[in-house]
Amino acid sequence: MFVCLGNICRSPLAEAVFAQQVLAQGLEKQIYVESCGTAAYHIGENPDPRTIKVAKKHSVPVNHKAQQLITQHFVSFDYLVVMDESNAQNANELRPTNASAQMLKLRDFDVLNKGADVIDPWFGNEDGFEECYQVVKRSCEEFLHFLVNKHNLGGV
Repeated sequence: MFVCLGNICRSPLAEAVFAQQVLAQGLEKQIYVESCGTAAYHIGENPDPRTIKVAKKHSVPVNHKAQQLITQHFVSFDYLVVMDESNAQNANELRPTNASAQMLKLRDFDVLNKGADVIDPWFGNEDGFEECYQVVKRSCEEFLHFLVNKHNLGGV
């Protein structure tokens, strides 16, 4: 489960990019991918048009409706992958005592800027969405390597 604030920019882009990478490795039966937001601003909405545009530019299909993080996600997913420290804090406030999901920051897997936040492109222009895509793509690639190695999955 990829997590950002409103679930219309960063996390649906990460969901789409990662799902495409999972499919390319033939791991779609072993890895289930979704995304959500910590806030309820956009529930049921499509991703931001700029998110869709940058995904389309890179031939990444996006099929998503925004949803909000709920306590059940902490039990039904193995990993909650947050885009930034603020959303990690928001998610932790919702974390139930029976939570089994491990929370990670996506950029913990970024080979260029390990541990940084994925900057929210919402207030910027299309260049910010392209930069977000590049960060998400390389971080998701490394996250997939991590999952394959940790869980002894075929592929990659």
